[in-house]
Amino acid sequence: MTNEKHREVKEKVILGIDPGTNILGYGIIRGSGKNDMKLIVLGVIELGKFGDHYLKLKTIYERIQMLVDQYLPDEVAIEAPFFGKNVQSMLKLGRAQGVAMAAVLSRSIPIFEYAPRKIKQSITGSGSASKEQVAIMLKTLLKEKDFSQDYFDATDGLAAAVCHFYQQSSTLGVTGKASSWEAFAKQNPSRIK
Repeated sequence: MTNEKHREVKEKVILGIDPGTNILGYGIIRGSGKNDMKLIVLGVIELGKFGDHYLKLKTIYERIQMLVDQYLPDEVAIEAPFFGKNVQSMLKLGRAQGVAMAAVLSRSIPIFEYAPRKIKQSITGSGSASKEQVAIMLKTLLKEKDFSQDYFDATDGLAAAVCHFYQQSSTLGVTGKASSWEAFAKQNPSRIK
């Protein structure tokens, strides 16, 4: 009988998506083992140039399918919309998320949804971390020197993928509660080597 703690973790390609109606961010990682992650690609789909909302949705659908067909992810993690005061904005964001999900589901790939606070918590140790803190921590976690932080939408998409990797790996649970992301780094040194 195999000991569960020493079981090999299958390598997975994970696509993370931060849905948006003007800019949709994405990041793809390959992960295996306890803390072995490699960045495959990071980018955005710029939608601001399309005046028609329905054309934006069509573009999201087509571009997500292209990403799926090119990189063949095993699973997809998507950031869940947060509740805002502007109902029209929330409706448009929900449509963008739904279309991205439909594009993934059309290729029979499982989707996992994470709240923004959950994603930030898993990356930095704080659910209220800034986008800058998330981007800096991702750069450290993925050991990337030439990591562009120009688009936080892209790093938000990447954060969803990394969050999912951690959630799927029982050996990478967060150790205790951290009062800040610096405290989190000290409490979890294996996650930031």
